[in-house]
Amino acid sequence: MTTQYSQPAIIWPELYTPGETDNYCSNEVIVKGLQLADVWQYLADTAQWESYYENCSNIIVGDGTTSLLSAGADFVFTTFGFLVKAKVEEFEISTDGNVGRMAWSGEFGEGKDFCQVYHAWLFENLPNNRVRILTEESQIGEPANVLAETLPNPMINGHQAWLTGLVKKAKGQI
Repeated sequence: MTTQYSQPAIIWPELYTPGETDNYCSNEVIVKGLQLADVWQYLADTAQWESYYENCSNIIVGDGTTSLLSAGADFVFTTFGFLVKAKVEEFEISTDGNVGRMAWSGEFGEGKDFCQVYHAWLFENLPNNRVRILTEESQIGEPANVLAETLPNPMINGHQAWLTGLVKKAKGQI
């Protein structure tokens, strides 16, 4: 007998619908030996980011008195050479603790270099002590067009490095 299984997906604001924007990337890992709670803490606490992801710096949440993300929190950080002004749009773990969603909208640049982004994360506990981590980003603007035409795509590679670092951090390997 075959068991049917449907995976949760990213919830996209209409403006950022993949395929309708200038650049979109998706990265995913499924890891044995970890659960959502093991991983979530290292993404929710921006003070941890630079310890496992080299492509970020200058992270400030709100007025700088906390490093913890939360629903509605404003923060800034530098990534891919851009200073991103971001706001947490989604920050929740399901009541059963098996699915977590974290997402932020952001913008950077001015004039023709202005870009808007939506970066979403989905964490899902799976049977047999596994966790699924999905991260997707959709971007609007000329910088996004440039990234979309670049091979290999720096967003795909950068986000894979973020996922790999996050997993290593959660496993205590960093």
